[in-house]
Amino acid sequence: MHTDNTSLKPLQIGELTAEKPIIQGGMGVGVSRSSLAGAVAAEGGIGIISTAQIGYDEEGFERDQAGCNRIAISKHIRRAKEIAGGRGLVGVNIMVALKHYKEHVQEAVKAGADVIISGAGLPMDLPKLVGDSVTKIAPIVSSKRAAQLILKMWAHRYERTADFLVIEGPKAGGHLGFSREQLKDVEALDYDQEIKEIIACKKVYEEKFHTKIPVIVAGGIFDRSDIDHALELGADGVQIASRFVATKECDAAEEYKQAYINAKKEDVQIIQSPVGMPGRALRNEFIKDLESDRKPITKCYNCLEKCDPRSVPYCITKALIDAVRGDIKNGLIFCGENVDRIHEMTTVHDLMQELCY
Repeated sequence: MHTDNTSLKPLQIGELTAEKPIIQGGMGVGVSRSSLAGAVAAEGGIGIISTAQIGYDEEGFERDQAGCNRIAISKHIRRAKEIAGGRGLVGVNIMVALKHYKEHVQEAVKAGADVIISGAGLPMDLPKLVGDSVTKIAPIVSSKRAAQLILKMWAHRYERTADFLVIEGPKAGGHLGFSREQLKDVEALDYDQEIKEIIACKKVYEEKFHTKIPVIVAGGIFDRSDIDHALELGADGVQIASRFVATKECDAAEEYKQAYINAKKEDVQIIQSPVGMPGRALRNEFIKDLESDRKPITKCYNCLEKCDPRSVPYCITKALIDAVRGDIKNGLIFCGENVDRIHEMTTVHDLMQELCY
């Protein structure tokens, strides 16, 4: 258990307040949409919808992915806010690697997203895309170098800074800002030191812009002791993803949630995404098959900017949609490092209580 009985302090992002300093991480395709994000916001946290192929179940998606995704972005933000009932904050996670990145940002702003979190690449143009809207923006960074690069560029080019920073460590799921070599020996990275250095480097920009830039730590955050540890390092809050999968409100199929509950340590594997970034996923038939052969792509879903269907080993859209619909043998199931510690289904309310009190 955690060291003291105090409840966590609220998270302040500019004039916005989340009563609980917990961001539920964005998980695509379709794992975190309005049902999960709305439930987290209703508990006073920040619920995040992933926009990656968010419209996969809209009518006409096979014909027009871009159009269906835009419709789904505004629909799910609206729906999540209804579920939240005026509590917490609702935002989106938009990957820089997406082919329609710009449109996703503009659609989210128009729909009234409270925050946009952006990773899987460096979101150099994000300030321009949100313009003078009230939507708060945060890059996801994994190194002091990336943080400095983005903050320097935003200050120079747009005369503004990040509203908050998400530092994603090597134990996260999905697309990771680390090399395979680094991921082979995560303990050797001394990531706590990196977090402290990122926190130190943002202070220059806080002074320059007379503002506070809260820092959120992500990647392998499992329980209250992990949260306390992140706060001791100087963070203002945490982002947690994997634990929210095994909740009744999560938007994925029951089979997908069950795969998390049944996962063992040895089931977690580092794979290469067609984006060129390593990711952490559950080893299943799909991943085993890839070891001997690529999966020919019969249809391109126009999801990633730098993807050549003729040469990549598999179609990530198809693999993620298959999984979220419940085909856990032939789909791709991203997960965090600590997935083996999840043993039962819970609710967002119970999980938030466990983490906060």
